[in-house]
Amino acid sequence: MSDLPGLLGAAIPVPAFPADELAALIRLQATLDGEIAPAAAAADAAGRYPTAAVAALKRSGILHTGVPRECGGLSASHRLSLEAQVRIGVADSSVAQIFKVHDELTREIFVYCPDALRPLLTDRILRDDAILGLAVAEAGRKVDDPWSTIAAPRPDGSFTISGTKIYTTGAAEADLIAVWAFNPQAPGATDNPLLGLQLNLVPPTADGVRVHRDWDMLGQRATDSGTITFEAVDTDAALCASVPGRAPLPQNAVRYQAGFAAVLVGIGIGALRAAVPFVAQRARPWPSAGVDSAADDPMVRRLTGELVSGLAAAYSLTLATGDLLDAYERGELTRTELAVPIYAAKAAATRAALATTSELYALMGASAARAGTGFDRHWRNARTLSLHDPVDWKHAEIGAHVLTGWEPPPGIYT
Repeated sequence: MSDLPGLLGAAIPVPAFPADELAALIRLQATLDGEIAPAAAAADAAGRYPTAAVAALKRSGILHTGVPRECGGLSASHRLSLEAQVRIGVADSSVAQIFKVHDELTREIFVYCPDALRPLLTDRILRDDAILGLAVAEAGRKVDDPWSTIAAPRPDGSFTISGTKIYTTGAAEADLIAVWAFNPQAPGATDNPLLGLQLNLVPPTADGVRVHRDWDMLGQRATDSGTITFEAVDTDAALCASVPGRAPLPQNAVRYQAGFAAVLVGIGIGALRAAVPFVAQRARPWPSAGVDSAADDPMVRRLTGELVSGLAAAYSLTLATGDLLDAYERGELTRTELAVPIYAAKAAATRAALATTSELYALMGASAARAGTGFDRHWRNARTLSLHDPVDWKHAEIGAHVLTGWEPPPGIYT
């Protein structure tokens, strides 16, 4: 019997984890229950970076788990990462998305960064509990338009960054912002723009960095993923975080998709768990049911079971992709064998989260729709996060693979 509590009773069994990973999850869960979940509604209402919740997340030690073992970290499995994202998503999905960004950046930067950065980054994360935020997306007419944010090289190996980024999840109060920009002077960049991609880690307090705090969205409000402007920001050469030709990694885009699936599953589970006491204590059974409690109403039970089944299936698919990611990084799978199951997990998680957060009201009745009950937060978060990329494209890509053998090429969303 694991000391880690289940997510929905016996419907979602707790996976087996090595002792060190299980201990990390138990510490995380205590922080989620005691500090992060109780503050989630207020963070959503404020619509700004959840400073106190992220401080609690740092104290839990979960930020260390993606650091390689040879650098003093846990080298935790992707299964642990996805389980953590689900559980944080149950407590506060905005904090889960902020952790998602940090964990993904940690895992990839240690692979493609200059060797000299590894000890410095290790020290910042393990000793200082630094959290990484991301600035990559731009406001082009198309998501794949050429980047207008430029990283101009300087003689000492540093860069001067100028440009504007949007959807900067986790960056508003990050200790270091991971800024992707284009270096037009990089060898080969004229013929292959990928060779011009340059990542630098930039403190948010650096001269020329302006965090606009203009995030005003339907959901995922506490991610504070608004606009950041970089006005001739001179970087530190020691914080150059990518070597041309090493990045991006071919699994990056699909790993991001697995993380979105995990957070969506967490939102759905969190919504259903929030509804349970309301159903038992406040909801009224339908007269035809002939029962005294809505929890005994057969239609309420039927719908609850349907929603739980969808969430349990999506959870299992999502956690399984963690094992596939580990296998891919060991060279045991092709990229297609990794990507297509992740597409399926993303599609299932989107469907389950949207269904649960919407049908929640059918379980609880009209009184749950009163202003101030707070149940709308779950749907708003699921709906907003599900828009990161259209799930119909995941369906179409799965269909193309099964019907024609199409293999998804590495790309922004494939």
